[in-house]
Formats: sequence, C-alpha cells, structure tokens
Amino acid sequence: MLLPKIERFLRTNAMPPTRFGRLAVNDPRLVGDLRRGREPRRALADRVERFIREYRP
Repeated sequence: MLLPKIERFLRTNAMPPTRFGRLAVNDPRLVGDLRRGREPRRALADRVERFIREYRP
C-alpha cells in the first residue's frame, strides 16, 4: 500500500506532507487526500514510488 510508504518517508526525512505532495507529483493535497481514503491510480502511485526511491536530501 502506498500511504504507509509515504508516512515512513515523511518521518525519516522530516518533511511536511504538503511539501512531499508538491515535490513528488505537484499536488500539495496528495497526502491529506490519501489519508482521507483517496485511491491513487497506478500512474500516480508509480510517480510517488519513483520519487521516494530517487529522493536525495
């Protein structure tokens, strides 16, 4: 599931959810929407997972 990966990333990198969404997919509401039950399409999930893999602080 995507949300647990994002939550772990946010804790590890001390990044606010809005910044994550903006950097990952240009959507500052992404994490909040996922927390409220939004189901991302495969393409969006792929972009988020790629961002998490490739992120360098």
